[in-house]
Amino acid sequence: MCAMKLPINNNNRANDFFVQHPIEKIMKYIFTIIIMCIGISLHSQQLGQYTMYMLNKYRNNSAYAGLDKSLSATGVYRAQWIGLAGSPTMQNVNVHLPVYIIKGGVGLNVENINYGAEQNLSATLSYAFHQPVGSTGILSLGAAGGIYQQSLDGSILRTPGGNYEENIPISHNDQLLTEGRASGITPIFNAGVYFQTDQFEAGISAMNLIEPKVSLDNNVNFQLKRHYFFTMAYIWDISNTLSLQPSIMAKSDINETQIEISTIIQYNNNIFGGVAFRGYSENTIDAAAFLAGMKLSEKITLAYSYDLTLSSYNSVSNGSHEILINYNLNKVIGAGVPPRIIHNPRFLE
Repeated sequence: MCAMKLPINNNNRANDFFVQHPIEKIMKYIFTIIIMCIGISLHSQQLGQYTMYMLNKYRNNSAYAGLDKSLSATGVYRAQWIGLAGSPTMQNVNVHLPVYIIKGGVGLNVENINYGAEQNLSATLSYAFHQPVGSTGILSLGAAGGIYQQSLDGSILRTPGGNYEENIPISHNDQLLTEGRASGITPIFNAGVYFQTDQFEAGISAMNLIEPKVSLDNNVNFQLKRHYFFTMAYIWDISNTLSLQPSIMAKSDINETQIEISTIIQYNNNIFGGVAFRGYSENTIDAAAFLAGMKLSEKITLAYSYDLTLSSYNSVSNGSHEILINYNLNKVIGAGVPPRIIHNPRFLE
């Protein structure tokens, strides 16, 4: 089943670029086919959803470790569906850097997600191997491993047959539900591939590769579903001071899929703003988003986005807020020989 068709780009410079770089042309067609032929709507949320994915690429793909060309640290806070009781809040903090002596990059990713009675906390370490391709390209293969803790606060839950009178200990009258807090830990593994040049980049990754089960203290089991992420972005220089940076992301567990298309315009390599749209059909339309940001200094970038809810949640939600801050050291660190594209970090970092 084909979900959508990507627009054909008639930009002469872009077409020349892909003619001159056959491996990029092949990857472009592969990624286009993947996007056109993946499934239906995404209704559940085991993994965090972020609007400013284009500013936090390492979070979704371990192969991106080191591709910001220096030590890069990012922090994100998101409050989703404001006004809805038990709505998700999430925090992501990650840091990664190139280590040229081992021909790659390393990184650490930590994420905390709360929604309703559930809390999910994960931490992973990753390594990515970098292989130069052509004159400006680099192909990266990454893998990550870590731990995942899932917790369930039974005191927040309510069942039709439960007893919740004041000054009396609560009772769900359900053997599977605890009246207190139950938690469990499991190992997790992720992997990805990323390709980057000075104008084009694309990546595919998989999270929860082995689909582990989390056994809570009360012997309730949750299985983590494997999720796939695809991203692709390009830069067009409109003038010496303006650049347009469209991007696309698809996320899927094979059975259900969501697609997001975004465009950012940046002025003088500093101030930027953009729009995004999440969904591709009547059943998958979720939100329209607006984002803006700027470089506070040579090393610090601050950005904010607001999601206008378009799904059925719009009757109970006041939208979603997300704020991101990135610190990039902007200098070569460590030993070894940097890749040939170290001098030309083109994408928003």
